[in-house]
Amino acid sequence: MTPPRIILYAEDEQNDVYFLQRAFRIAGSPHLLTAVPDGEQAVEYLAGGGAFADRASYPLPILVLLDINMPKKSGLAVLEWIRRQSLFKSLPVVIFTSSSRTEDMDQARLLGADDYLLKPSDPLKLVDLVKSLHDRWLSQQEASAYNR
Repeated sequence: MTPPRIILYAEDEQNDVYFLQRAFRIAGSPHLLTAVPDGEQAVEYLAGGGAFADRASYPLPILVLLDINMPKKSGLAVLEWIRRQSLFKSLPVVIFTSSSRTEDMDQARLLGADDYLLKPSDPLKLVDLVKSLHDRWLSQQEASAYNR
């Protein structure tokens, strides 16, 4: 049996992390949602630095979900860093935020976001969102050579 694949979720609101992890469980997702509380830790995780140096314990993700408004480094700054790394050219990055500002959406697209999703206000709708994430991004990653 293969270990679960990792989805990295950069989000500073613990309630948002809790509800999304719960939605992954309810949806029956085989993937593990690993959360970091700020943009700096997201970069450190992806770079394999500091506390995240052990790739056996912190494997590369198959998908990154980024909130825009986070402490230390914004989701857009993390996205910009990711897209400058050759290792992550094919890594799907989805902005997952409550910001419906057109400027944020446009900037995310310019920086190379694969998608821009608004957090639903109803936690029950998160299960449907998880299923759509699986259909759109995760099923193709399972079949790809990335992260093998």
